[in-house]
Amino acid sequence: MTKHRGFYATHNTAEIRTWLGKHPRFHVHFTPTGSSWMNQVERWFGLLTDKLIRRGVHKSVKALEDDITAWINTWNENPRPFIWTKTADEILNSLADYLTKVGTTSQQTEQN
Repeated sequence: MTKHRGFYATHNTAEIRTWLGKHPRFHVHFTPTGSSWMNQVERWFGLLTDKLIRRGVHKSVKALEDDITAWINTWNENPRPFIWTKTADEILNSLADYLTKVGTTSQQTEQN
């Protein structure tokens, strides 16, 4: 389970902590706002969105649901894990270069 900053209070109640205590295979991870690309589940949904939903024409909710189900079934015939192709240092250097280009420092980013 991944939490975004805005949902932290909602998912940090005694009820949620009790449930998590009874279900140890689930772990809560803090994901900073704007970092959803780091969450591989969200990347998978991004792929679904880019490859099917944005490109598709669905004349009904049922047609959309059917197309999503078919896409998932096709994916599951040959599932592929998401594999990082860059090291953490390469990603951070690329981010630093981008922030320099757009005139934002990493200190300004950390404050947001």
